[in-house]
Amino acid sequence: MSKNSGINQKYPILEIDLNKIYQNTKYMVDLCDSRGISIASVAKGFNGLPKVVEQFVNAGCKYIAHSRIEQIIKLKEHGINVPFMLIRIPMFSEIEELVKYVDISLNSELETLNRIEYECKSQNNNHKVVLMFDLGDIREGIIDEKEFIELAMHVENKLENVQLYGIGTNLGCYGSIMPTKENLGKLCDIAEKIEKNIDRKLDIVSGGATTSIPLIIDGKMPNKINNLRIGEGIILARDLKDYWGYDIDKMNQDTFVLKAQVVEIKDKPSYPIGEMFIDAFGNKPDIIDRGIRKRAILAVGKQDFASHDKLIPQKQGVEIIGSSSDHLIVDVENCKQEIQLGDILDFHMYYSHMLYLSGSSSVTKVYV
Repeated sequence: MSKNSGINQKYPILEIDLNKIYQNTKYMVDLCDSRGISIASVAKGFNGLPKVVEQFVNAGCKYIAHSRIEQIIKLKEHGINVPFMLIRIPMFSEIEELVKYVDISLNSELETLNRIEYECKSQNNNHKVVLMFDLGDIREGIIDEKEFIELAMHVENKLENVQLYGIGTNLGCYGSIMPTKENLGKLCDIAEKIEKNIDRKLDIVSGGATTSIPLIIDGKMPNKINNLRIGEGIILARDLKDYWGYDIDKMNQDTFVLKAQVVEIKDKPSYPIGEMFIDAFGNKPDIIDRGIRKRAILAVGKQDFASHDKLIPQKQGVEIIGSSSDHLIVDVENCKQEIQLGDILDFHMYYSHMLYLSGSSSVTKVYV
């Protein structure tokens, strides 16, 4: 906490430590490289902030991955000069920009691939694709092996300007399916069948995202997997520790810090007065009556971070009790040091908070 230090600064602030991001990225690049695995560093979790992406490049990431073409274009205009990978299946409406600005895209639909081919011919350009196979997470990808191999052969044999660059899968993002040696082994088996049919090696066999890192640490990653698309596992690395139980001491978890200013301090009842209905978001809050408590309100809210759940206060004794669109309400009854108006409280975060805070125009980004 900074005491009355925010008078001349514009809060809330998202403080971004570029050196720690570089350290995290370099550690993960070296770890994956030792297993023959390249990294497509995913920039969508922090809305493609160029200064952060520069650390990815400096640390040796082979590809920059993003789900939004408009942010890829901005990064290219900023001067980022590495291959870009679009990791959301292209919409028909963005195929023209895809061919013009993006090097590689993830795909699963025949018609989309044919349209990319048509646009490539129109622009006299080429485009690489990674076909997505669904191993059970039931988000994107083809789930039938025969259909998948037929699509791969269509790209290889029927399309002239679209290159079959590789195959990949997604695990853990929707269906919460854990990557294992067995299910990724199936992807490797399919890759070998395709390679036999096309008589060459695929450039990429992409075995998922941050959720696949434990297989590398445990030495269980199938040998044929040679690429991962990693975002949170580089930037925050909190999921690896808190959800998977891997405490990697060389990874910094305070790369992004929210700094918010106190605008009110009052002793108030901890339980609302009157007949309870619903809040501004249609939810009925579950509140415990703890008597009169000292509370502070900070000028940041759901519009900036979506949900206060799992924001991590760094001041001992600060307890988050709720939020609305523009307010974060904390209990400060147990703080040993008195909280005053204008004080700045720091919060560490998880992926979802970083995603929203980095995209909020009301949050000042400060690089250290």
